[in-house]
Amino acid sequence: MDTPAFSPTGLAKIPCLLKTAIDAGDIPGIVSLIWHKGAIEQADAVGLRDIERRLPMDRRSIFAIASMSKPLTIVAALKLVQQGRMKLDDPITKWAPEFSDMRVLARPNSSFDDSYPSPRAITIEDLMTHRSGLSYGFLSSGPLAVALMKEFGFGIESNLTPDEWMKAMASLPLAYAPGERFNYGHSTDVLGVIVGRASNSTLAEALQREVCEPLGMHDTDFWIPPSKRDRAVTLYSASPQLNVFTPFLLSAFTGIGRQDFASGGQGLVSTADDYLSFARMLIRGGRVEGRQYLKEELVRLMTTDRLTAAQRLISPLVAPSWSVAGFGLGVSVITDAQGYAASGWGVGSTGSFGWPGLFGGWWQADPVQDVILIWLVQVTPPPPSPGVTPRFPGVTANRTFQRLAYSALSS
Repeated sequence: MDTPAFSPTGLAKIPCLLKTAIDAGDIPGIVSLIWHKGAIEQADAVGLRDIERRLPMDRRSIFAIASMSKPLTIVAALKLVQQGRMKLDDPITKWAPEFSDMRVLARPNSSFDDSYPSPRAITIEDLMTHRSGLSYGFLSSGPLAVALMKEFGFGIESNLTPDEWMKAMASLPLAYAPGERFNYGHSTDVLGVIVGRASNSTLAEALQREVCEPLGMHDTDFWIPPSKRDRAVTLYSASPQLNVFTPFLLSAFTGIGRQDFASGGQGLVSTADDYLSFARMLIRGGRVEGRQYLKEELVRLMTTDRLTAAQRLISPLVAPSWSVAGFGLGVSVITDAQGYAASGWGVGSTGSFGWPGLFGGWWQADPVQDVILIWLVQVTPPPPSPGVTPRFPGVTANRTFQRLAYSALSS
């Protein structure tokens, strides 16, 4: 008889951890999943998906996954690369002429007048690696931050068409020169519009055709149809105090119809099982049900650190120190497992890859252990307040979940 890969005693600690985090008022509810060598070892759904209506969380619950959307948009673009319709070193002006005459701020917080012509065009790879110079308003400073927040907010909802959105984005200067450094921002949103243009459709159509349908991701989309809304998780904004959650309405997901602009960087909804299908494809080197869906060399490019030694000396703000991790095409990659664990960010073998979302979602694929971990929460952090320690709902529990999962594997 084969010895179980995971210790049942070790796995039994995870539901207790989740319940403790919910009872403490850190998060309202969660779905977590552990997959190993082709089988789901454990899936837990704990707490509430809707506090006001006392609706329980369910494994089929539909979450807004925020920046966990980015890797899916990257794969949609890599499918175009595979088809010979796009190259990583292509200038984006091939599909986005709006970005032909970009300017770069002398300093990230400079006035717009204090800028210079971009030394080169933004490339597709620049967008995939967040080295385009594009920014998010909430991670910027000075006049650029004000302009980005006024025009784009947090990036999911927009009344603009994709063409109008691209024109507005290209009208603002870059924070850094293309290729200079990792700078988290609207790069994947721009890439998403380009994917639509390059495929003679829209991003929503291209993503369904190239990613969701082939991978069987039937609940992943930019909009939740009325027939599925009973499974939707309510998005909450957390308070600095525990157990205080306020509904945070994003009409992009549940409006009367789809909005024209689809945010490739943070606009998708999905489920634990849908996202597992996506992660399984990547951990299997692009293979799905015995066929090669995405070339193995493209998966390898996606999951290999592409930052230069100089770029890894710059703090990324939104990821572990680049001294223990790197960044590929849309995913971070652990480069020093021991240092990564010591940093307190989590646990994983060297070569493990994934990317989190602002609403608390997280996933990681570990090719060495052949393990995929998925953690879905839907709560925004409270806004920062002077003198108040920032609270990131579910983060501490997530890191404990990782430690417990790996401890159960090695037991």
